Amino acid sequence: MARRSGVSARMLRHYDSLGLVRPTGRSGTGYREYSDDDIRRIFHIESLRSLGLSLREVGRALDDPDFTPSGLVDDLIQQTLDRIADETELLTRLRRIGAAGPAGWDDVLQIIALLQALNSDSAGRRQRAVLSSAPGDRMPVEALVEAALSEADPNVAGALRWALARSGGEGLALLARGLEAPEAEVRKRAVQAIAAIGDDAADALLHDALANADIAVRRHAALALGPRGVADTVPTLIDMVVAEVNDVEAADALSALAADPATADRIAAGLITHLDTHAADASARRRLTQAFAGIPGEAASRTLAELARDEDRGVALTAAYIIRLRDAGNEGGR
Repeated sequence: MARRSGVSARMLRHYDSLGLVRPTGRSGTGYREYSDDDIRRIFHIESLRSLGLSLREVGRALDDPDFTPSGLVDDLIQQTLDRIADETELLTRLRRIGAAGPAGWDDVLQIIALLQALNSDSAGRRQRAVLSSAPGDRMPVEALVEAALSEADPNVAGALRWALARSGGEGLALLARGLEAPEAEVRKRAVQAIAAIGDDAADALLHDALANADIAVRRHAALALGPRGVADTVPTLIDMVVAEVNDVEAADALSALAADPATADRIAAGLITHLDTHAADASARRRLTQAFAGIPGEAASRTLAELARDEDRGVALTAAYIIRLRDAGNEGGR
């Protein structure tokens, strides 16, 4: 019977002891004798066991006339999904450890400790785990990117961006995917992390991000690239001044860009255009006037002289103050 069914003789005896399959009879020498019904029952048992049922559940399924399979099958589905989730999590953890290239078990243990800390509910523990890494530590970059894109605590997020910057840009490809994430917060975190890396490859990604459909991504990219002399950031930076979104930082970035005379003229032209466009918005015009403070050149000087006579007192006073500062600076230079 064991040869015919593929069920070991030991398991057949176990089924007998549990009352799952009782052989129809015994031979004269004491061997169990199985009928066709017994054989069918054995195959039924094996089929149900293949679904993950325990032997006790198999016995109920075969012998209890009131037993209904739907509830049990639903439980088995959920148990299987739970196992898959656990195994998938383990597989991800193992892949991340492998990708970090541990040289020994100390590295493995350090990576495991970091991965566990990144999943902690304590923001302080997450931050300490990231900041405690030393130069040369094996870092699970994929896990750091995932954490950086999901971290809501600003202090922990800053630590994660610092760690990614130290990783030498290994996570740039993963961060680039974050720029196209459906969630606005993830896109914002991705561009902030890329900006913190600050190498040529990161700057290239940020330059592409200046054309991103998400205005927040464009603005963060502009704030990062403006001080680095990327003139393509000028339109976005001026729009930020008008919209009063990080307008002080945007004006500072415009001042840095204005060190190049050609870019200074471009900035002045852009500011003048927006002054005309937003003629009825006194608040926006004041911010635009303030932005002229760091812009050299004749066009900026002429515009400030006109603004000093503006009918809006706030605009006029701001322009007059900037003119005095520029005159004092010119006197000091001479």
